[in-house]
Amino acid sequence: MFLRVARHTNDLEKIEIFYVDVLGFERLGGFQKHNKYDGVFIGKSGLDWHFEFTKSDVSAKHTFDEDDAIVLYPKTVADYDQLLNKLKKYNIASVTAVNPFWNENGTMIQDPDGYRIVISPLKAVISEIE
Repeated sequence: MFLRVARHTNDLEKIEIFYVDVLGFERLGGFQKHNKYDGVFIGKSGLDWHFEFTKSDVSAKHTFDEDDAIVLYPKTVADYDQLLNKLKKYNIASVTAVNPFWNENGTMIQDPDGYRIVISPLKAVISEIE
């Protein structure tokens, strides 16, 4: 099974910069003026999932709550630390998670649309499973 997480945005350029330059994903492709939509596919080459972000003449109306989050697990502690340093470089502040687990086991940030993203060391995955 393949997974695509699709989301509409009002600023495709900001979203692409955030997910590619800041978080380290790759631009896998994109399209323009397809049924009045522009879009970009972002993920990692060779994996069975990706994000699709679209923009059109219709404004995005985001409705989510503070417990809605994408969780990213860098593979190593060094990768985690490197990503946190990159967040500082881009002046991306952390936010407090409602769920205390994420405050204890990671760092929560927001993307340009306000969606929450948790960056958590892989060790947190292991403790969740055990």
